Amino acid sequence: MYSRMTNQTINAVEDLVFGHRRLIMAFFMTMTIFMLLSMFQLRVDAGFSKLLPLKHEYIKSFLEYREEFGGGDRIIIAFTVDDGDIFNKEFFTVLKEATNEVFFIPGIDRSRVSSLFTPDVRFTEVVEDGIAGGNVVPADFKPTPERLEEVRNNILKSDIVGRLVANDFTAAIISASLLEFDPDTGKKIDYIKVSELLEKRIRQRFAGEDNRADTASGNSTIGIHIIGFAKIIGDIYQGAADVKVFFIITFMLVAVLVYLYMRSMVLTAVILTCSLMAVVWLMGLLPLLGYGIDPMSILVPFLIFAIGVSHAVQMGNTIMAGIYAGESGIEAARAGFRRLLLPGGIALLSDAAGFLTILFIEIKIIQEMAITASIGVAIIILTNLILIPVLLSYVNSGGGHRHKPARHTQILIFCREKLALVSHKKPAIIIIVFSFILSLLGYWKGSEVAIGDLHQGVPELREDSTYNLDAKVIAERFSIGNDILSVIVKTKKDGCVDYDVMRDMDQFAWMMENIEGVRSVISLPGVAKALQAGWNEGSLKWHELPRDYHMLVQSTAYVPTATGLLNKDCSVMPVLIFMQDHKAETIKRVIEEVKRYREHHAGDKINYLLAGHNVGVMAATNEVIEKAQFPILIHVFGAIFILCLIAFRSVRGALCVVIPLGMVSLLSYAVMAWLEIGLKVNTLPVVALGIGIGVDYGIYIFSCLQSLMKQGLDFHKAFKSTLEMTAGGVIFTAMTLAMGVMTWTFSGLKFQADMGVMLLFMFLVNMLAAVTLLPALAAWLLPDYGADSRHPTEHQ
Repeated sequence: MYSRMTNQTINAVEDLVFGHRRLIMAFFMTMTIFMLLSMFQLRVDAGFSKLLPLKHEYIKSFLEYREEFGGGDRIIIAFTVDDGDIFNKEFFTVLKEATNEVFFIPGIDRSRVSSLFTPDVRFTEVVEDGIAGGNVVPADFKPTPERLEEVRNNILKSDIVGRLVANDFTAAIISASLLEFDPDTGKKIDYIKVSELLEKRIRQRFAGEDNRADTASGNSTIGIHIIGFAKIIGDIYQGAADVKVFFIITFMLVAVLVYLYMRSMVLTAVILTCSLMAVVWLMGLLPLLGYGIDPMSILVPFLIFAIGVSHAVQMGNTIMAGIYAGESGIEAARAGFRRLLLPGGIALLSDAAGFLTILFIEIKIIQEMAITASIGVAIIILTNLILIPVLLSYVNSGGGHRHKPARHTQILIFCREKLALVSHKKPAIIIIVFSFILSLLGYWKGSEVAIGDLHQGVPELREDSTYNLDAKVIAERFSIGNDILSVIVKTKKDGCVDYDVMRDMDQFAWMMENIEGVRSVISLPGVAKALQAGWNEGSLKWHELPRDYHMLVQSTAYVPTATGLLNKDCSVMPVLIFMQDHKAETIKRVIEEVKRYREHHAGDKINYLLAGHNVGVMAATNEVIEKAQFPILIHVFGAIFILCLIAFRSVRGALCVVIPLGMVSLLSYAVMAWLEIGLKVNTLPVVALGIGIGVDYGIYIFSCLQSLMKQGLDFHKAFKSTLEMTAGGVIFTAMTLAMGVMTWTFSGLKFQADMGVMLLFMFLVNMLAAVTLLPALAAWLLPDYGADSRHPTEHQ
C-alpha cells in the first residue's frame, strides 16, 4: 500500500516536471539572473553580539553591566621601540597624534579611549599639604627633557605600569572600546571598515622609517601592534580573498576531473552549472532575507557546492547510463528521475537535518550558519533533482554519447572486483571487526577534543600572521593583553567602604592571581591598598586594607568610576583578571576556580557574578557548545535514522546507513584532537557536513542495492551491480572533492587549511565506509532480503 502510494506520487511529480520542461528551464534561468543581481547586494555582516549566547548566565550579567563597565569589544594599539625607552620627543609626538586620530575613527566609543594623553589617566601622591595629583601627562606638556622626566615620575606614581606603559618602559598603549551601533547613522558598526581605518590612519601613518624615536642608544623605529575583535574580523576578511582563489581552483579542478570521468562536455557543463547555480541562489537569497555573510562562515558556500556536486554526479551518472544503453534522452531522464527522487530527496533532507539541529545552540552566528546551509541544501533539491533531469532529457543517444562509458576503465573494473568481495560473509566480518576497533580508537582519541581554542593568539590565522605576532609582542611587554575575564562583584550600597566586603574581594583577587594561566588581577581593594600605603609615605607596612571606616573612605575616594573598578554607589565592583591566553583549558581552569571560591569562601554580603569581557564571552560560548554537542549528535542521527526508515521501510537497512556514519563521526573527532582543532562556532558546521556527505553516499548505495535485491538478485550479484551503477560515482565524487580541498592547505588562513584537512578526511573516509562497511553490515543483516522483500507484509 505504502509502496503503491509512493510510486503514484513519484509518477505524478514526474509527469508534472517533464510535462513542463520549457517552463521549468525558463523559471530557473529567470531566477538565476535575479539571484545573480541580488548577490551583488550581499554584504559582510560581522558583529561581536552575534557571538553571545544570550540566555547563558554569564552573558546575562555581561549585558546587564555592559554600559557601565564596557564589554569585550576592545582595541589595543601598542607603540614600541626596540632600543632605549619611550621618553623622547619623537615617541610622545607620535603617541599624542595617534591618540587624537583614534578618537575620530567611526565606531570608537570616545568615552572609553585611554592613553597617556587622555584625562582619565591620572596619578595621586601624598605631599606635605595632603593629597596631590593630576594627569600623568599635563595639559601644558611639551616634550622637553625636563617635562619627559616629569612624566616618567608621574607614571611611577600611578598604577598604569604594565597596563598602559610597558613594564620596561619600551612601549605604550592606546586602549579603546567599540560601540555596537554608529550614533550618527544608527547602523551596526562595520568591523572591517574599522580594521581598515586602523591600518590606514594608525599603522601606515605612524609606523616605519618615517617615524623614528631618538633614544639614548640611537634612532629606533617605532613599531605599531594592533589587536582586538575588529582587527581579527578585518584580518580574516583579508584572508578570505584566498578563499575565493581556492574556490576557483577547486571549481576548475572539479571541472577537469568530471570531464575526464564522464567524457562528456554536455554532462560536465550541466553538473557544474547546476551545482554553481545552487551557490548563486544561496548568495542571492541571503540579502533578500535580511542576512549577510559572516567572515567566520565563509566556507559554507563551498560546502553547498560540494553537496551539489555529489548529488549532481549521481543523477548525471544514472541518466547517462540509460543514454549509453540506447535509451532516448527523455526516457533516460524520466527513469533516472524516478529512481533517484526518493533517495536523493531523503539524502538532502538528511543533510538539512544535520544543519538544522545546530539551531538548538542559541548563538546567533551558529544559527545563521545553520539557516544559510539549510537554505543551500533546499536549493539543491530543486537544481539537482529537477533541473538536471530536465536538461539531460534533451541529450539523445546519438552524438557519440553511446560509446563513451569512461567508468568502464580497467582500473575501475579492478577496483569493483576487489570491493565485491565485501559481499561475502568472511571478508565482511573482518571489515566489521576492524571498523569496530577503529571506532574504539576514535572514541578514545576523540574524547580529547577541547571545546574552544587550543593555541595562543587567534587560531583562525597563521602563527606568523601580523595579528598573532602583534599579540605576542603585547603579551611580552605588558602585564595585560586582550584576553580579559571580569568577575562582577555585587554587594550592598557603599560596599567599597565596608571592610568585610573589601577583604573578601581582596582574598578573591589574590587567589585568582595565583592560578596558572592568570597574568595579573586588578581590583578596587588592590588600588585601595596602594593608596593606603601612599597616605603613609609609601611604607609597605601600610600596604593593607584599613579596618577603619574613615580610612577606607580615604583610600577609595580618589578612585574614579572611569577606571571601571566601581559604579557610582559602590554596589558593583568588577575584578579584572588578565589571562595569559584564551586556551580552552585555561578558561575552564579559571572559571572553575571562580565558582569554587564563590561556593566555599564568599561572604554573605557579596555575590560573584560571571562573567564579562571577551574571555567571559568565550567561556559562555564554550559551555553552551559543550552542553549541546552530544544532544545535537543524537538528534542528527535520530533524524537520519527516521528518514532512512521512511525511505527503505527497514530497520536493518537504516542501521546499515547510520552505523558507518557513527564510526566516521568518532574518527572525525579523533582527527580534530590529533590536529589540535577545538570544537567551536566555526568548526561545528564542518562536523555537520561530515555526517551529511556520509549519509549521501550511504543512501545512494543502499537504495540501489535494495532495489536490485527486490528484483530478485542475490546479495552478491546485487552489490556487484550496485558498484557498477552507483558506487563508481560515489568514489569519483569523493576523490574529486578531496583533491579540491587538498589545495586549501596552502591557504594563508589557518582555519581554511585546517578545514581542508578535515574535509579531505571526511570525503575519503565517508566514501570508504559507504563502499566497505555498509555492504559488510548488509551482508550479515540482509542475507535473505531479496527473497523476503517480494512479500509485501515483510519489510525487515
